[in-house]
Amino acid sequence: MTDPAPLRTLRVLHLEDSDLDHELAMAHLQRAGLEVQARRIESRAEFAAALQGEWDLILSDYNLPGFSGLQALDMLRDSGRLWPFILVSGEIGEDTAVEAMRNGASDYLLKNNLARLAPAMEHAIEAAEARRARVAADEELQASRQRLAELAQHLQTSVEQERSAIAREIHDDVGGSLTALNFDLAWIARHADSEPVRARAQTALETVTHAIEASQRIMHNLRPAILEQGLVAALQWMASRHEKRTGIECVLHTSHDSLQLPAGVPLVAYRAAQEALTNVSKHAQATRVRLDLMLAPDMLSLEISDNGRGLSRRDLAKARSFGIRGLRERAATVGGWIDLSSSPRGTTLILSIPVTAAPAEGEPADAEAAAESHDPSAWGDL
Repeated sequence: MTDPAPLRTLRVLHLEDSDLDHELAMAHLQRAGLEVQARRIESRAEFAAALQGEWDLILSDYNLPGFSGLQALDMLRDSGRLWPFILVSGEIGEDTAVEAMRNGASDYLLKNNLARLAPAMEHAIEAAEARRARVAADEELQASRQRLAELAQHLQTSVEQERSAIAREIHDDVGGSLTALNFDLAWIARHADSEPVRARAQTALETVTHAIEASQRIMHNLRPAILEQGLVAALQWMASRHEKRTGIECVLHTSHDSLQLPAGVPLVAYRAAQEALTNVSKHAQATRVRLDLMLAPDMLSLEISDNGRGLSRRDLAKARSFGIRGLRERAATVGGWIDLSSSPRGTTLILSIPVTAAPAEGEPADAEAAAESHDPSAWGDL
């Protein structure tokens, strides 16, 4: 037969102005088989100093010289310590007891019923340990979420950097080669004596032209250079291109002609609009899309709504529905969030990002016309 494990010595801070009441409480604990190392104090100053130590439990009388148990409870709560606190008094009204429990007391006892003291202490200590474990778990969960958010932000940044690098390679290598090939085929077509050769060269020219257009489109999707003109111009350009490509009416309304936004915010808003318009063209069966870009004193809001068939709960709950999840992760990298609502009359996606921004001054007189005429994916001087 193994010996029982030795009892842990409990460190108890006792707020009590009566030495006799203190000895009586300790006698009840000893009779219950508890090993207790107690310190008796009775003033506010002593209690404030004792809060710097380490205790398993605090026992407190209600009435103390120039002090009270409820005030001690407030001091304990303000200190952030998660020690159990048991209020003990010769006379304590029901209202006072309820207030004490509401303010965080673990239990309350009357001095004429100290037989409950030992079990009340054991229960309070167990509850406090469970509470501390929950707090530690919550802190670890919060830290884990923070690490995941930082990882997501790092991945988004890395992806955008890689996109930019690939876009530059397409522009410099593929674009240069296709343009040179285009010039050579045009020269052959002009100087060939044989009609079949000229026809074949013309066909090759058309193929190269399609390849150049595809490369331009891929490059733009990888790196939206139009953002250098500002978010408003970029969204105007995107809406115009989407309408021409799909035949879906696409209207943009903005609160400002030009915006000054923190780094990273324009790209997040642009990608959100890009993903939303892609989903509209693929799934919504809509005939009209509206984009509303609004800047309040401390909030940027981009709302994309369509008049399509809407999304069902089943669509939103798909296990591999990564589009909206990706948008939420991207929005979180700049402190923003995504709200999505849908009905049989259409779907609305709202991106909200806290910002401190002001309208830019000196914007072009006709930003929309400039956005429509400017092609950010042009090869430039090769």
